[in-house]
Amino acid sequence: MDILGLLLHPIRLRLVSAMSGGRTRTTSDLCASLADVPRTSVYRHVGLLADAGLLEVVDERPVRGVVERHYRLRRERTSIDPAAGASMSLDEHRHGFAAAVAALLAEFNAYLDRPGADPFTDSVGYRQDTLWLNPDELADMIGELRRVFAARAGNAPTPGRGPHLMSAIFFPTGDKHE
Repeated sequence: MDILGLLLHPIRLRLVSAMSGGRTRTTSDLCASLADVPRTSVYRHVGLLADAGLLEVVDERPVRGVVERHYRLRRERTSIDPAAGASMSLDEHRHGFAAAVAALLAEFNAYLDRPGADPFTDSVGYRQDTLWLNPDELADMIGELRRVFAARAGNAPTPGRGPHLMSAIFFPTGDKHE
């Protein structure tokens, strides 16, 4: 399976997200993080990601007669190459968008199901706005957003710093000449 096909799946998108920040995690750790996903599914998808080289084994330890593998995300392998994105069919874009939205919905539901979830205190936001932009203005805005996120993308997990999921979705909503 190609990298694009591997990544455009809701569970695998969630696993990649759960492995972010340079963390080393076991499949058991991932099962605990994705408690709403059956263990067998987590193990199967971790195996697919590892077989494709998106996850690397950084340690193996015997635990109760079984070898426990510690995985790390190979970040350089999880980016969709611009040429692959440009060559996607409309149906592949539909599939990719549906996978991303399904993963986002599952993550949000998992957040709400955690004890003590407080969307107000946690600064949860999910607003939508329409911006009227020409192609140059859109490119400038995307560049500005990339710089803002790039400034924080290297943050490592530390005490007091927790992961926050950020999803940006841009697409035209009507006739370009309205």
